[in-house]
Amino acid sequence: MTAPDFPFSAVVGCDEAKLALLLATVDPAIGGVLLRGDKGSAKTTLARGLAALGDGAAFVDLPLGATEERVVGSLDLAAALTGGEVRLQPGLLATAHEGVLYVDEVNLLADHLVDVLLDVAATGINRIERDAISHTHPARFVLVGSMNPEEGDLRPQLLDRFGLAVEVRSATDPAHRAEAVRRRLAFDADPVAFAAAWTGPEGELRDRLRSATPVPLDDGTLLAASEVCVAAGAEGLRADLVLARAAAALAGWDQRDEVRPDDLRTVAPLVLAHRARRHPLDPPGTPHHELVEEVPGEPGTSSTSSQGDGADDGAPPSVVGSGPIARIVTLQAPRSEQRSASGRRSPVASDRGRVVGTIQPSGSPRSVAPVATVSAAAARWATDADAEHRVEAGDLREPRRETRTGNLLVLAVDASGSMGADARMGAVKGALLGLLVDAYQRRDRVALVTFGGSGAHVVLRPTGSVEIARSRLEGLPTGGDTPLADGISVALDLAVRSATPSLQPLLVVVTDGRATAGPDPFAAALTAAAAVAHRHIPAVVVDVEVAGPGRLGLAPQLAAAMGARHLPLAELRADHLEAALRSL
Repeated sequence: MTAPDFPFSAVVGCDEAKLALLLATVDPAIGGVLLRGDKGSAKTTLARGLAALGDGAAFVDLPLGATEERVVGSLDLAAALTGGEVRLQPGLLATAHEGVLYVDEVNLLADHLVDVLLDVAATGINRIERDAISHTHPARFVLVGSMNPEEGDLRPQLLDRFGLAVEVRSATDPAHRAEAVRRRLAFDADPVAFAAAWTGPEGELRDRLRSATPVPLDDGTLLAASEVCVAAGAEGLRADLVLARAAAALAGWDQRDEVRPDDLRTVAPLVLAHRARRHPLDPPGTPHHELVEEVPGEPGTSSTSSQGDGADDGAPPSVVGSGPIARIVTLQAPRSEQRSASGRRSPVASDRGRVVGTIQPSGSPRSVAPVATVSAAAARWATDADAEHRVEAGDLREPRRETRTGNLLVLAVDASGSMGADARMGAVKGALLGLLVDAYQRRDRVALVTFGGSGAHVVLRPTGSVEIARSRLEGLPTGGDTPLADGISVALDLAVRSATPSLQPLLVVVTDGRATAGPDPFAAALTAAAAVAHRHIPAVVVDVEVAGPGRLGLAPQLAAAMGARHLPLAELRADHLEAALRSL
């Protein structure tokens, strides 16, 4: 007997997440739910519990390493080899039909697979045109993605396509936390008995889900929903569609026959918060207090021109702006073979990514391309009438996959006492934030090394979360000596160890060149810089030395030894930095 899942209704708190999941079940056309939160905040438990509410509904946990063939379906190799029949081998999307498709750490899933999942979740149809197969089958499921924002966010284009998004946080009330622990301990001790104790609440939810259907939408409600989205600054029409559908699903869930203004108020944060990001370095999502949840008192009553005087004037939700967008500084790998004529990053061979062809492996294949393998075997059979109709080692073909190259931006920042003078660190932070904006837009990874005082430290290992990089950068203290050689060496080691064929390191050393730690510190720094040149790591030395009579001009010497370009902090602009890297 299979052990029961933890009951959905037994999860303590998480009310918004529960509501979002239930609404997406009432109307899967909403487009799926994204649960963002720390590890251990019950995201997976909620997804499994939701599937358990359905009578025999499937729960499919999509692994991060899944191939496109495994997800969408491919040729049934056994049927093709034994009977020459071309038919579909169903994928995970078919298995998830009428159930829940769960993707943990969806932000780490290959972008092209996320595209496929969102397309199918929105349409309910999986169309397969591959491997000599042309097939369409229904694939209606509730797509649930979960992620830890510290590991990086989804691309904005993908984030927008999740219908609803919820920040899931562990309770801060000790009593609530204790109750959650108490229930979990009871479930672990006897899952069957615990599930039986929650049969009543689970049955009520199950009955409501069976009977709940989205209510019809009138023109007034559609206009009110669009007014809300316009006021929130939502781009495109997806937010309008999802807001209307979510409000209709909520009315149906509450067993009413019409949408009320309160329905729009309730679902607006779930629909708009993740679509209201104005600046690439804003934290993921928008806090609820920044969404002015004032929907027109009656559907269709326009109030977008109302100006608040603190009174409840029926203004639609809006989002507090985050100020002007910072200057974007473009930092690209200088190697010409990494860039195509169009400026897009060039593809490189990878174990993950889109299939772009097939090869005959030199040894055991890591995976098999079924159509190419069968075709090779059939060609051999056609030329040898006595050959047995079976696949031999020489027939095997392996898919060739490609992914786009990216950058690993390793920032090595001088945090010594001299950086605290003349507000230099403030200027450095402001300039480097421009690099982080660019890294966010390009889906690059960022690492941060600081050197000052007793030595060099890896403050942030390579991450896709530029928000975390920003917080670490903004919180940097200054003081002590300048162990420049250590800073360069630690940054170089981190860049070399973290590089992959699809992730090219770029080293940015921010310093005035004045090494003060250890015997003959500048000579040691030059030696460390020469190691960067020996490794052929593209680098830029950003010179923060203040112009004046006391200027030593050490940073240009450091850049020369490093094989890097020298760039004064005042010239840290997109055109200068790009030109500096291209000339390496």
